[in-house]
Amino acid sequence: MTVGAPTDKVGSSDAAVRSDQPVYLDSNATTPVDPRIRAEVLTYMEHEFGNAGSRTHSYGQVAKERVNRARQEVAAAVAAAPDEIIFTSGATESNNISILGLEAHGRETGRKHIISTQIEHKAVLEPLEQLAHGGFDVTLVPPTPGGWIDPDEIRRALRPDTLLVSAMAVNNETGVIQPIDEIAQVLAKHDAYFHVDAAQAFGKVLEPLRNIRIDLLSASGHKIFAPKGIGALVTRRRRYSRPPLSPIMFGGGQERGLRPGTLPVALIAGLGLASSIAIREHEDWRRQCEAIRKEALSALEPLGVVMNGDLERAVPHTLNFTVPGVDSEAAIVALKDVVAISNGSACTSQSYDPSHVLAAANLPDAQIAGAIRVSWSHLTPEVPWAEVAGRLGRLAR
Repeated sequence: MTVGAPTDKVGSSDAAVRSDQPVYLDSNATTPVDPRIRAEVLTYMEHEFGNAGSRTHSYGQVAKERVNRARQEVAAAVAAAPDEIIFTSGATESNNISILGLEAHGRETGRKHIISTQIEHKAVLEPLEQLAHGGFDVTLVPPTPGGWIDPDEIRRALRPDTLLVSAMAVNNETGVIQPIDEIAQVLAKHDAYFHVDAAQAFGKVLEPLRNIRIDLLSASGHKIFAPKGIGALVTRRRRYSRPPLSPIMFGGGQERGLRPGTLPVALIAGLGLASSIAIREHEDWRRQCEAIRKEALSALEPLGVVMNGDLERAVPHTLNFTVPGVDSEAAIVALKDVVAISNGSACTSQSYDPSHVLAAANLPDAQIAGAIRVSWSHLTPEVPWAEVAGRLGRLAR
């Protein structure tokens, strides 16, 4: 069997959606799997199912070669070296390794100060809480009202004993792109390690993630049309030295001893192909997503919606808005047979707690309570925006 990366482009017409399903508009939570990536994954599940750690037969060799090629594909997306890529289960695990993995080094060197932001995902905030309970000093800088971090806030928070600065590349709730290049410039003459949670940016916002000042970078496959359960941690060398990470799990020598366990070759193949496709097609994705956003804004404008987050700084596939007088939970129920939407991060959407991201931006309580997030992709079929606006308008009366 010949194994290779399919190159034919896939458009929204290829997305398998039943006619009785609402249009999926929650792509920041997870994306559908690209048919080309699905085919690649199935090849390595059904036919080339060897263990990449098996050295005595061709099955293992084929698996190892595909893993090595996937490292090259993921590395190319962020201008890293293939041996700087560690495969994980997703960005949450990558975030945990990046943050908790520096604990021992911080204690050994006496550098126990960490800077992050109030708008990070829980996959960053909760590991930071664990370090704070253990005696680390954690500074969380607030966002501007537009939902982005002022790099000067990072500059003011820096101390000689700062071990780590962790900032997301794109906010998962508002879609606002964070000034990663500017933060990297702030850190140019400081020894602090720079970690970027790129779950929402990897494969979509390419250039900022290629900044060589980024020491650690987290990515998830299921945000770029690959399956769930696979991700990567970029551990970029600085002056020939890798970040001094200690493992947080034990039980094998895989992934340079940093992440033990049998490599999920099929999922890794999917992430590799997804990375390769993203490099080739991300500009096409952007144009298609911008067209969808234009339609959405046109339909919603008569409702007098208030945008949560600076649209000028946001990715083209996300809108977070409030319809005055409309509660987000009521909106979700009213639209559930038309579109699938959310009112915030998938990790907290099952609770009714106000968004910590919007609260950090000091938005009014009523505006936060009404916040609706819609997020789409180039695979999204035609959205009935007029129906969406009509139903929201009736709720507002």
